[in-house]
Amino acid sequence: MTIRKTMRAVIARGYGGPDVLEVIEVPTPEPGPGQVLVRVEAATVNPVDVATRSGALVDAGLMAARPITGIGWDVAGVVDKVGPAVAAFAVGQRVIGLRDLLDSSLGAYADYIVLDAAAVAPTPAEVPSTDAATLPLNALTAGQALDLLGLSAGSTVLVTGAAGAVGGFAVELAVRRGLRVVALAGSADESFLRGLGAEWIVDRDTDDLATHLRRLVPGGVDAALDTAGLGIRALAAVRNRGAFASVMGGPLLTPLRGIRIHQEWISSDGAALAELATANLTLRVAETLPLERAVEAHRRLEKGGLRGRLVLTPY
Repeated sequence: MTIRKTMRAVIARGYGGPDVLEVIEVPTPEPGPGQVLVRVEAATVNPVDVATRSGALVDAGLMAARPITGIGWDVAGVVDKVGPAVAAFAVGQRVIGLRDLLDSSLGAYADYIVLDAAAVAPTPAEVPSTDAATLPLNALTAGQALDLLGLSAGSTVLVTGAAGAVGGFAVELAVRRGLRVVALAGSADESFLRGLGAEWIVDRDTDDLATHLRRLVPGGVDAALDTAGLGIRALAAVRNRGAFASVMGGPLLTPLRGIRIHQEWISSDGAALAELATANLTLRVAETLPLERAVEAHRRLEKGGLRGRLVLTPY
């Protein structure tokens, strides 16, 4: 397939509401040594994209302000060109990958994206690109956060926001590691979480959450993975000298009662992604939208209430 000299890309011109997003025409990038050029078939819309577009990441000191900012991390597509010293991937191969650099003028919301080969993994043949694109950021975040907790089989773990994109993967991966999961979510998500293997389901609106959880697990859970930003409310459910990991950023909690405090900052990892891609995890797509409707996708994500991710496709 002939690679076009120019391509469409969604960028944020300045920072603010969804209307700062626009589709522009830019030169198609070239892969350098150790990189691949991927023709994008699907790009997932994630909360980090909203935080990038709004300027929240600039305000938090996580990226420098720039006049034009690329949007999008997750991608599924086809390798269209390989750079020097790339032997693991070939032109025409279906892949998924993750762009983990915040400060960039181009993101995954585009016709093409250049990724390090080390950030890419093969897409299983039976998985559509729209589904596969939901995997890299959210599943890697869940897996890396669980690694930080360092739990052994049989341990108990509280997952907050358990029905969300990261939380759902965290529940599923924790169960597969032999952990006993307490899933905190809305009451409407109980059957979904039971299907993932959660042992206990707790309504997120429960009063005196820590007391309730400690009745379920006397002494407190061994660890908590906080994907919903509950912070101290989730920490209070953890036993003395347990572990706590947050995926939300922000100031670290005080390590009360000897609890180990971790903060997960996602990093691309093609080898780990390849394992996740073949793990037959539950992939959830709320809806697909064409690239030109990125503004609408951001509005819908900010409104909330989605089950699964919105995914942008070229057309």
